[in-house]
Amino acid sequence: MKRFQRASTHRAALTSQQRPRRDGQRFDLRDRTAAANQLLLCAIVAVLFVVGLVGGFIHRPELFALGALLIGLGGIAALAVPWTSIPAGWVAVLPLVDIVAIALMRQADPIGGLGLLWVFPAMWLATLGRAGLITSCVLIPALYWSLIALGPEPVFSFASFLLPLVIIAISSAVYASARRFAAQRDLLDAQAARLAFARSAAVQQEQLVTEVLDTVDFGVVRFSVGGDVVYENDAVGRLGGSMPRLHAAGETRVLLQEDGETPLDAHDHPLARARRGESFEDETVWSQDAEGRRVALTFTARRLLDHRGADAGGVLVARDVTAEQEALRARDDLVASVSHELRTPLTSVLGYLELAIDEDDHSERVRRYLDTALGSGERLLAIISDILLTSRRSRTSVEAAVHPREIDAVELVRESVLALGPVAADRVIKVSVTETGHAVVYADPGRLRQVIDNLLGNAIKFNRDGGAVDVTVSTDGEATTIAVRDTGVGIAAEDQEHVFERFFRASEDVAGNGLGLAISADIIKAHDGTLTVASDPGVGSTFTIVLPAHAETRMSR
Repeated sequence: MKRFQRASTHRAALTSQQRPRRDGQRFDLRDRTAAANQLLLCAIVAVLFVVGLVGGFIHRPELFALGALLIGLGGIAALAVPWTSIPAGWVAVLPLVDIVAIALMRQADPIGGLGLLWVFPAMWLATLGRAGLITSCVLIPALYWSLIALGPEPVFSFASFLLPLVIIAISSAVYASARRFAAQRDLLDAQAARLAFARSAAVQQEQLVTEVLDTVDFGVVRFSVGGDVVYENDAVGRLGGSMPRLHAAGETRVLLQEDGETPLDAHDHPLARARRGESFEDETVWSQDAEGRRVALTFTARRLLDHRGADAGGVLVARDVTAEQEALRARDDLVASVSHELRTPLTSVLGYLELAIDEDDHSERVRRYLDTALGSGERLLAIISDILLTSRRSRTSVEAAVHPREIDAVELVRESVLALGPVAADRVIKVSVTETGHAVVYADPGRLRQVIDNLLGNAIKFNRDGGAVDVTVSTDGEATTIAVRDTGVGIAAEDQEHVFERFFRASEDVAGNGLGLAISADIIKAHDGTLTVASDPGVGSTFTIVLPAHAETRMSR
């Protein structure tokens, strides 16, 4: 509501400011019209006067001179009188004086056709409005016929009516043209006022947007189609040297990729890519100054389209995420430290379990318990090792821990289903395996079992009581596919692209640390395979593993 009130107030103010300017234009037009009309008539009369005197055509020069004098005085008045400071009706005095003056000149030479000069004051009066039109259409014919009637030989013929009819026709045409011109001028004035208001509103809107952009804490850079910078907000200046390549002069910072270690080529910098017309999201770049201070920025670029759908340049948004990146690194360091401290006592526990199993005086029941504890402890140790691996910055740490060989994927899946059977039975969840026989896969059995256990465990954990889980194993001789389908709650569309990120949890209602799927994705990637997800919220999810079936297949992938 306030916005409309401000717009109305601004429109009223603009109209009040615009009206005097238009009125001033009309006043100025009145001055120029009076001067132009009168001076044109003065020039014609001056030529006729000179020609008449030289040629001896004027029968009564004294009357002609008197008429010419009146017209000349009218010309002086047209130039000297400030018509803008007196009522507009007073302008009609000049054409009325001209009508009388032309009558005198006609009397000086009745047969000279000087009555045609009445066309000029008639046209002038017609431009002054309806009253001027009526005056010219009545006064001039009446005066003309009066002069004929009072002449020495009053003769009325077709010529006596032709001149008045021509005067009336010309006056009417000029009056109609003047009305159209006035209407067009008013229309143009109204359009000019609306255009001025629209321009003012656009300037205000642009100023508002600029002020808003200048208050945010992220940098905004606007590029033209050719890649030139046409706008940058205040935050770009606050970021300072953290945004090199924008103003390359005096650049001293070293640019690094997202890992904070690999140098970044200038051609691959987000600013250079945005200028080339690329679009991307959340590209992280580290910059380091000469003193070792580091700043991390994330860049997002989008292309802009005009109202015709054509390319209108682009916009780049940069945000300082140094604190966030440092917090993530601190978290990884903490996780690594805790995991390391847990692994040491757990290794000792596993050692004593192995010693206890080697004793011969245990019953079969106790030995089975010890074997189960040892197996669970080993899996727990593997999980802790994975956490340590994901906390390291080396991108090859996971690959180094994978030792693949050809194994039967069906057997591995059945072992996992058997191990998690009690957990599923506790919630009345049916777990089934669909396979057509042996399916060879080139993988590390321990690592792949860890991934299958994680996917199967999630399918049970995020399922409904009484639901179902189906694990499908298939192969085409080159690639082996393992798909885990459930009838659980599903994953929202906006969360599906983040499920393989570390510490991400799609639901807070189920316990977990958000590392399982991230570790699983790293393990599958280390095998040169893929792990994908497809989910329909409220229906269920499907996680699909695709791995090479043989070593030769892996080498060719």
